[in-house]
Amino acid sequence: MKDTGSREIMMEILQYQFMRNAIVAAVLVSIACGVVGSYVVTKRIVSISGGISHAAFGGVGLGYLMGVSPVTTAIPFTVGAAISMGAVTRKTGISEDTAIGILWSAGMALGIVFINLSPGYAPDLFSYLFGNILMVTPIDLWTMLILDLIIISSAVLFEREFLALCFDEEYAEVLGVPVDTFYLYLLALVALSVVVLIKAAGIILVIALLTIPAAIAKNFSMNMKDIMVKATLTGVLTALAGLWISYEFNLSSGAIIVLLLTALFGITQIFGYLKEKNTLKRMQNH
Repeated sequence: MKDTGSREIMMEILQYQFMRNAIVAAVLVSIACGVVGSYVVTKRIVSISGGISHAAFGGVGLGYLMGVSPVTTAIPFTVGAAISMGAVTRKTGISEDTAIGILWSAGMALGIVFINLSPGYAPDLFSYLFGNILMVTPIDLWTMLILDLIIISSAVLFEREFLALCFDEEYAEVLGVPVDTFYLYLLALVALSVVVLIKAAGIILVIALLTIPAAIAKNFSMNMKDIMVKATLTGVLTALAGLWISYEFNLSSGAIIVLLLTALFGITQIFGYLKEKNTLKRMQNH
């Protein structure tokens, strides 16, 4: 009886176009999380990724000011902010924390000013801040798909360079990898991922989706490809579960997805701790 009820709910959900769009978006978002998030967690650039995600609000505000889709303006604006942030930390004496704080604040401030200057009321602004995967349009899906293809092709074409960059920059330089260039390229990919995620999770929650799936996957593997696959699958499963829960209880989908990921991360950490404890115990007994 319970299985029949679940099937009926699923059939009911799939009757709606906005839910079908949300499911496709969940898969596309998870791909970006899986690929770029693995680099972010391994390279330990979570803080700078957070700065990039908040700077993206300036691009959203610019879209409202120009009267075009905020996603359209967010792409070049966020990529520009990411490269600027990376260049400032690499080429000047300004500390990374300071650069992140300045560009984070400036991006948010610009977004507010642009929205204030734009005529009329800014529709859907709340969804860009906190996300609403149920409001994803077919145009958004095409944009997500194109950005995902760019991210995947970059990871495939420059696999060796990104691996060397993430695990050992000095070794990367020995191999002849232009480290600074690929570091900025990686930040540009983070920026594209932020744009992919922005409608699903919002600027406030983007960093969680970009880091938690990869952090979970890293508990089970140290192979980058393996981490990417596991992180993507984790993202898909939690996103679909979050959609179902948000539909059932009329809750914010982005927030539910993040809470599910957080709970799953906590569970994997506990199991990892217990497993390590049991291993040490067996070693001591022998």
